[in-house]
Amino acid sequence: MDCVFCGIIRGDIPSKKVYEDDTVLAFRDINPEAPVHILVVPKDHIASADMIDTTNSEIIAHIFEVIPQIAKDEDLTGGYRVITNVGPDGGQSVPHLHFHILGGAKLPIHMGV
Repeated sequence: MDCVFCGIIRGDIPSKKVYEDDTVLAFRDINPEAPVHILVVPKDHIASADMIDTTNSEIIAHIFEVIPQIAKDEDLTGGYRVITNVGPDGGQSVPHLHFHILGGAKLPIHMGV
């Protein structure tokens, strides 16, 4: 499998990590859409939100437990946005489930992530 996020998880591709545990990796987006733009990915390869089911939903729950911790560490006290894109028509550019944390400024209603 030639997945850029799997390469980042393995350490083959450098990233600016902000959080890591046995299940999740979070790192800064290389093309930020906001002052703070972090990607949170499961270490298990899950292609998209369409693939979430009873076999992996615990991982997703853990991601949503970690996101507020990352936001707090990044001092996103005024709020932040969490986005995931699904499939090419939904704007998903990497076929590995990932969540964007965007913040650090008042965000426009629509963003192109």
